[in-house]
Amino acid sequence: MVNRQNTMGGRAAEALKEPTLSDRAYEAILGMIMEGEIPVGGKLPTEHKLCERLKLSRPVLRQALKQLREDDVIVSRQGSGSYVRRRPEMAVLDFAPVGSIADIQRTFEFRSAVEGEAAFLAATRRSESDLNKMKSILDELDRVIAAGDLGVDADEDFHAAICMASDNQYFSAARASMKANIITGLNLTRNLSLTKPQERMQLVQAEHYEIYNAIKLQEPDAARLAMRTHIDNARKRVFDGTS
Repeated sequence: MVNRQNTMGGRAAEALKEPTLSDRAYEAILGMIMEGEIPVGGKLPTEHKLCERLKLSRPVLRQALKQLREDDVIVSRQGSGSYVRRRPEMAVLDFAPVGSIADIQRTFEFRSAVEGEAAFLAATRRSESDLNKMKSILDELDRVIAAGDLGVDADEDFHAAICMASDNQYFSAARASMKANIITGLNLTRNLSLTKPQERMQLVQAEHYEIYNAIKLQEPDAARLAMRTHIDNARKRVFDGTS
């Protein structure tokens, strides 16, 4: 039986930044797509009509559209307009705080850059103690998957342990400064994975093991690539909809 939960505590939720106007526009357009108002392959209303409907300036709207293109939700065709490329599942809105989805996606970009370099250094500097800690966390994540539990805390611990293994406190400090946002993203992605067959969570865990093995074998380039691929895949999985 799937055991879903929400690990967003009050203080963590309060720590998330106030959504910008472009974030709100991003989520409003995303909502139109999720609800089927604009189908996959369908054309978005003109910028003029969207600005009128959302009561936004054109620069704010264009920033939202830019983010939707980067997240592969829409595609722009020169001289024709913007079209829906994929429709994320409504479940995204069940697990993400209102106004947070654009911010979550940007957090993944931050993590890919910072944690990729942390994994690179961890592969050259890790100790046996570091490896033992990572493996212990992976064992806990294996247990979580078998039980159908969420595992946000263990997932967070694994990534934090890699930053510690880099032997550079600034990676841990940078990541700690974004912890509320990171936990929100983990809560979203792992809850979404629990709505899928168990193979989805096992795929995520296989990515964790690929990172761990590269660090264990002291292969820094492979560790960086594995970490960045894992986080980029997590970002894409947020919008892994039905189309």
